[in-house]
Amino acid sequence: MFVVIFGRPGCPYCVRAVQLSEQLVEARDDFKFKYVDIHAEGISKADLEKTVGKPVETVPQIFVDQVHIGGCTEFEQYVRENNLL
Repeated sequence: MFVVIFGRPGCPYCVRAVQLSEQLVEARDDFKFKYVDIHAEGISKADLEKTVGKPVETVPQIFVDQVHIGGCTEFEQYVRENNLL
């Protein structure tokens, strides 16, 4: 399983998503993630909307195996529903 988190500095939900991903890396052999700082990478909201396929109002925007999951709350729900931890 590979997760990509698009986030920005100072975002508490981005921090939560990264912390959850770090827990998953420690707990599972089949989990990897990448955090993409949209400011450092020069990714605009419009760029992110193209990737997500719909309007983006918040970060993080999270993909699991290239499928858009949503934000931090949806990612936490995905982890619970799939018993990943």
